[in-house]
Amino acid sequence: MSGLEGIPDSSDVTAGGSGPEVVSAENPADDQAGTLTRKTIRREQRQVLLKSPGFIVGVIIVAFWVVSAIVPGLLTSYGPKDFVDSVPPRTGPGDGGWFGTDQIGRDVYSRVIYGARSILIVAPLATGIAIVVGTFLGLVMGYYRGWVDEVLSRVIEAILSIPVILMAILVVFTFGQSRPVVIGTIAVLFVPAITRTIRSASIAEAQLDYVTSAKMRGESGIFIITREILPNVTGLIVVELTVRLGYAVFTYATLAFLGIVATNVTDADWGIDVAQNYTAIVSDLWWPTIFPALAIASLVIGVNLIADSIDKALKS
Repeated sequence: MSGLEGIPDSSDVTAGGSGPEVVSAENPADDQAGTLTRKTIRREQRQVLLKSPGFIVGVIIVAFWVVSAIVPGLLTSYGPKDFVDSVPPRTGPGDGGWFGTDQIGRDVYSRVIYGARSILIVAPLATGIAIVVGTFLGLVMGYYRGWVDEVLSRVIEAILSIPVILMAILVVFTFGQSRPVVIGTIAVLFVPAITRTIRSASIAEAQLDYVTSAKMRGESGIFIITREILPNVTGLIVVELTVRLGYAVFTYATLAFLGIVATNVTDADWGIDVAQNYTAIVSDLWWPTIFPALAIASLVIGVNLIADSIDKALKS
């Protein structure tokens, strides 16, 4: 639970380009033709994506956990803290329900279902914040360069030099263990890597003719960044979003496992459940630990399947 080795690095996923080049044209006829071409390319990419087995499997996995987080009552008749009256504690899967009962008689399956809620609140919010901030910084650094790029690059390198989990622990212990602090911490951890990726793409785009043409027309820097460069790196941003979401899931689960999130220990949470029960594995009570761990792994795998499929579709 303490490492992130199981999740592919975004540089591996996003290498090779951010999809078809989208350029601006000064001639209205050329602009119209370019728009039709972009629509055709995007339609073909969507078709490739929707036919991808990895994408379909990933969406099914993620959708299941989203439903679990939003309406867990549809999937289980027990609450996360309810005791199963008809089944004694420490009863294994099958005799004690789908996933058995834990050491005090709670239904493990129900706790797994309800445990999706916290992780699917924190991880997407943290990822969304990181994507917005990282994209903005990357575009500004890649377009303007100069002292802005130099100063922010040094800050980013300093943050990246600190191990992710160590920095998360330091920040959470300094500013508190509330959910907003945890969300902000995870977002801050991912901003540097996102910024660096978008910066590289922005630098490459800034050298192309359509940006030069926009400058010659007297367009402002903000206009060029938002209307010219940003549409051309959208594919890369989408891939970064999905990849970082997988990282965020694993990071939050690790923080919960370490007990540094402000959550009642009796609440259903995958990381907390693993932390509370893993020592019982030696006593042959493996199911209260294995099933929450498998839930974490399945969510990360589902997100990564979606990320890989999107990346392949954009390169097709």
